[in-house]
Amino acid sequence: MPSRRPKVVISDYDFGDIAVERSILEPAGIDVVGIQAKSEEDLIPEARDCDAVINQYARVGAATIASMEHCRVIARYGVGVDIVDVEGATARNILVTNVRDYCTEEVADHAMALLLTLARSLPQYNSATHAGAWHWQSGQPIRRLRGRIMGIVSFGKIGQAIATRGKAFGMRIMVYDPYIDDTMAAAHGAVRAGRDTVIAAADYLMMQVPMTAETRHFLGEAELQQMKPGAIIVNTGRGPTIDNAALAKALQSGRIAAAGLDDLEEEPAKRRAWEPAGNPLMALDNVLVTPHSAYYSEESIRTARDVAASEVLRVLTGKRPQNPVNRVRLADGSYSKPE
Repeated sequence: MPSRRPKVVISDYDFGDIAVERSILEPAGIDVVGIQAKSEEDLIPEARDCDAVINQYARVGAATIASMEHCRVIARYGVGVDIVDVEGATARNILVTNVRDYCTEEVADHAMALLLTLARSLPQYNSATHAGAWHWQSGQPIRRLRGRIMGIVSFGKIGQAIATRGKAFGMRIMVYDPYIDDTMAAAHGAVRAGRDTVIAAADYLMMQVPMTAETRHFLGEAELQQMKPGAIIVNTGRGPTIDNAALAKALQSGRIAAAGLDDLEEEPAKRRAWEPAGNPLMALDNVLVTPHSAYYSEESIRTARDVAASEVLRVLTGKRPQNPVNRVRLADGSYSKPE
């Protein structure tokens, strides 16, 4: 009886094809199946007999993991793993891997692009000139960037890259991150402060917050009331870290001048169908929204695909993964060592 060929399921993808993943995995005798799951119910039938899952937006939760008969690794195309039940995977001795540092420059550039567009009133100027109004007053009020306070929430590699860009424009940098010390902040020309202090002091609040149970609605009505009148918010982290209804009210009242968001609270990419009318922010002209694209460049997409597929290949051929998220027993009897 012929031996069973390993099977990899790509739960979902929005980059057109899975040719990159096939080119890495199929030469090793591994079958690759791509689907477009929007729920665990969509994923379970294919995942039941798989040896690995690579996922982009689709959740790989407790139900999927419980159904798996052979799975050895779940590989994320990105950094965050909140859409994977990591504890459940660990209990089943299933590795979880991610892709690190593949889009630091892209996200930092995107965050600054959103900030500069809003701070310099480019949407207002563009609308006015297209309508025939040629007046500098169309963008009032605009404040000089130099000397303003950029508050950064979460100071990992992306936050640090944003700080470098902010300093180049002459801004003062304050950061909130409970997992760093004053020395790390100072090494990047920043001052570390408490959450409330940073929120209240920032002229520009740059959110790069990972998604956890504790960070949902990190910015809610109370926090928005603490902010300086006329502040600008930029979120290139996860959408649910900001209460969108509360932000809409603050923008409508003028307390918050503008917001640049790379994701919305409902995370449209994870829904089967989405209509902008369901989010009050989408009706406001002082909000810029991009479709969770801050990570994107042709180079970063290719890196994410190469790394995710290569991690699966390593695990299924008995090698150690390079980016383990959890600690499980490997084929050689040793344990993965997540950073």
